[in-house]
Amino acid sequence: MNQSLKNKILEKQIFEGLTNLNTGWDAPTIAYFSETDFKTVLERIEKMNFGIYGIEPWTEDNHYFDVKLFDDYSNKPNDPLWYNKAFSEFRKTGEELKYSASYYVPEELLIFDLNF
Repeated sequence: MNQSLKNKILEKQIFEGLTNLNTGWDAPTIAYFSETDFKTVLERIEKMNFGIYGIEPWTEDNHYFDVKLFDDYSNKPNDPLWYNKAFSEFRKTGEELKYSASYYVPEELLIFDLNF
């Protein structure tokens, strides 16, 4: 899998117009979003039939909070029921979190040069 192309696809198709809260405290390729922006990420992921392998929120002071993985909910990372349920469970904790995820991008998109 071409990780560089995957990151470019995510930046253009999923993260465009959203605020990445990673100010340098984590690897530059890991994007963090507010609850509102992450909700938009999930909506775009579903619309594009991408998926999520795992959701990992962190506290506002950059401390690990928890992780939820697709295989605890579903057998497909692009099943929107799993990631929407996991996101809802995180929101119900009442913690103010910033969200990161590991993303599934269909292989067929990664074999073409999409002029990125």
